[in-house]
Amino acid sequence: MHTTLSRFFLLTFLSLLACEVDASIERLRCMWRNDPATTMVVAWDQTAGKNPVLYYDDIDWGMDAKAFRNNQSPDRRVAAKGMDNRFVRLKNLKPNTVYYFFVVDNNGTSSKYSFKTAPDNSQERLSIVAGGDSRNYRNARRNANKLVARLNPDCVMFGGDMTGGDTAKEWIEWFDDWQHTVHDGRLIPIIATRGNHEYSNKTIYDLFDTPNEKIYYGLTLGGDMLRIYTLNSLIASGGDQKQWLENDLNSNQHCLWKFAQYHYAIRPHTKGKSERNSQLKNWAKLFYKYGLKLSMESDAHVVKVTHPISPSREPGSDEGFIRDDERGTVYVGEGCWGAPIRKNNDDKNWTKASGSFNQFKWIFVDQHTVEVRTIKTDNADMVDFVGCESRFYPPTNLDVWDSNGEPVTYINRSYTDFVQQETTAPSGSMVAMNSTTTSSGGATSVVSHTAPIKRVVKPVKPMEIYECKLSNTSDQKVITWKTKYEYQGKVTFEVQRSRDGKNYQTFAIVNSRGGVANTTVENDYKINDDSKLTVSSLAYRIKEVQPNGTAIFHKVKQEKLVSQLLNKVVTSNPQRKKNTLSPDPETGLLKVKYSLANRGDVKIRLVDAVNENKEFAKSNYINQKSGNYLKSIDMSKMPKGSYILIIRKENEIDEIAIEKA
Repeated sequence: MHTTLSRFFLLTFLSLLACEVDASIERLRCMWRNDPATTMVVAWDQTAGKNPVLYYDDIDWGMDAKAFRNNQSPDRRVAAKGMDNRFVRLKNLKPNTVYYFFVVDNNGTSSKYSFKTAPDNSQERLSIVAGGDSRNYRNARRNANKLVARLNPDCVMFGGDMTGGDTAKEWIEWFDDWQHTVHDGRLIPIIATRGNHEYSNKTIYDLFDTPNEKIYYGLTLGGDMLRIYTLNSLIASGGDQKQWLENDLNSNQHCLWKFAQYHYAIRPHTKGKSERNSQLKNWAKLFYKYGLKLSMESDAHVVKVTHPISPSREPGSDEGFIRDDERGTVYVGEGCWGAPIRKNNDDKNWTKASGSFNQFKWIFVDQHTVEVRTIKTDNADMVDFVGCESRFYPPTNLDVWDSNGEPVTYINRSYTDFVQQETTAPSGSMVAMNSTTTSSGGATSVVSHTAPIKRVVKPVKPMEIYECKLSNTSDQKVITWKTKYEYQGKVTFEVQRSRDGKNYQTFAIVNSRGGVANTTVENDYKINDDSKLTVSSLAYRIKEVQPNGTAIFHKVKQEKLVSQLLNKVVTSNPQRKKNTLSPDPETGLLKVKYSLANRGDVKIRLVDAVNENKEFAKSNYINQKSGNYLKSIDMSKMPKGSYILIIRKENEIDEIAIEKA
């Protein structure tokens, strides 16, 4: 009898344990192969289990796989470095959007994770972490990884030498440590480079699913904001790689900024490391020709920031470069993500600062300026986390290197030169004019040679339009925006709306007020949308038409103020207003009423009014018949405050503000 009972309890325990088994995935990472705004590659090591499927959505539906509107099986599977690597290549995603996902296999369901796509327009600022060489000391490597999680950048540019010996054991440990970049389930995309301790291109391709098996490729973030070039120092810098680089730089001159990353430093700042003359010849000269402004180098295991420099052998140059504040490239690096630190004993006359400590670069990019900070990584556990709204403000205890009194290196764009001429030439003179065009920092400079006419050359910044917002109250819809650096020529703003988010129609045209070029005076604009259309079914944008006919589109963001949401009512029947805006004060039950004209699915969520990702209740009703429905949500144990009730049915989404007193 005793033996029978023991077996019964053992079997029961094992059955319960089996029910709680998670999907067998570890060592997650995400990358880009194509457009960072609309694609993402999610990868993991499938340690057991079969038939994994990734469920994903831009709405956090909890852990209900049926609620997630999208799912996809791995597109690529490769056994490499002791891991069963699975890659899901997602596409047709929304720009600048957080997506939630988990993996389901025959063993169960994984934990929930998320990633964020890159923005698709140059109005959004970018945050980037860049560094490399993590091959030896795991504690130092983990500290840098922890800081990535705390700084929450758009991506990490990693310059190679992840491991020391390129072995399976080392790579498994490396990806285990990479999980420290994950905070609250958020994966940060990595742009991977090959180093000399990756013994073949295949290592990087098989572990990071790079766009090119030769590990040189380009990615563009923020519409036309930034083109990032990843180059391969371990194959010939000339030949096919140089030809690809020049062709791509030439094809992407419209990008405001261009950055590069590669492993070997061209001019390392520690003695004993080889000079890379071929990279200077084949790459640095192209950087200068096409206005590439920032280059991330690794390998030497020291810290450096240079002044802007360009290739030169003229007097004043040093080791093939000369300081060039107008058109030069800033070179930073050189590793220190956990590899052995070397002495910074080989400065040049164009070196701005150098050092020896664990570090990476934290980079901000906007239309006009790049900011580069060197972050010391050893105190990672003392640093606060930053959210999406505060990630451009250094958090508490962040150790920013004060390099020679300058903790931030600023790189400014070059702007088009406007050439103004006198209307008449001196009496008796002959007038001849030539024009030459050069490119710098993504902009074109026109220099006119006129004799003997006097010239006044003024650098002019492009007009900015920002803070495009929709404010919605019970009786009106107001679109507002601001500008500065307005052109003196005529600019028009066409205010457009759309019912499907794709086809827009202009309903108002506003002429710019004009301004004084190169000043920061703000102009404020406002227009009312007097249509009777419901805001929840509309999208807005502003079409900026420049004097030369160029059109630029700006998205309008809807302000979801709690005070505005609390004016929403599910039904026009005033008798039901009390029940639909607050739960019953005695029972704590919120009565949810809705109607279905046709059979279909209904999804109901109760979320925080300020943070819609914070979910308090959720119900899914599959294939309901047409008719009227009344559901209840128990709010008795929820804190007092404001909530939003979201009802998805058929092709409609209703948002109702709920106030618990």
